[in-house]
Amino acid sequence: MIKRLKEGLKRQLSLQLPGIQAQNIMTPVKRLGPDLYINNYPQRGAVLVLLYPQNNVFQTVTMLRSDYNGPHSGQISFPGGKHEEADENFEKTALREAKEELGIDIDRIEILGAMTELYIPISNFIVYPFLGIIDEAPDFSPDPVEVQKVIEIGLHKLLDETHVKRKPIMISLIGKEIETPYFDLEGQTIWGATAMILSELRELLKRTGITFS
Repeated sequence: MIKRLKEGLKRQLSLQLPGIQAQNIMTPVKRLGPDLYINNYPQRGAVLVLLYPQNNVFQTVTMLRSDYNGPHSGQISFPGGKHEEADENFEKTALREAKEELGIDIDRIEILGAMTELYIPISNFIVYPFLGIIDEAPDFSPDPVEVQKVIEIGLHKLLDETHVKRKPIMISLIGKEIETPYFDLEGQTIWGATAMILSELRELLKRTGITFS
């Protein structure tokens, strides 16, 4: 099945991406595209969306960030971070950060392609997600300074619409609660940028026609 999944996702990534339309399913405030941030001189970074089989179940991995004095303290995210000058490109940024944060052996990862970039207003970052796959479950060795918890998500759960819910969430950027869509997965409330990336991943998986269980 992993060969079929690789081929299916590579094909979908080579076509027109689900993009902002898929991302907007899980955002509290609808996005307008580059016009939203073009004059903000944003910083740039990248994240890795990693797929892998574990006990015959395909999964992706996110993490609960440690508490710190910053806009993403204690939030759930994909492994990733700021692009550095030494990084050859954004794909290398995503891989480097995955190694640093989760201790993943990145030499075994095959990058299938780039997903749609995403602007995060609260930190003024453009994030470039890269979809990767590995033939067997990685051995995680999370950085205890940056990561509180590794959170693995079965793809079958991601595709199950019963895990998409709504509730009021405090949006610090505007200082008030907004009725917000989120994924209720593995006992976690996953919303914001991470949910938007998961939403595009979900659409890509649907387009492959593969059934996950």
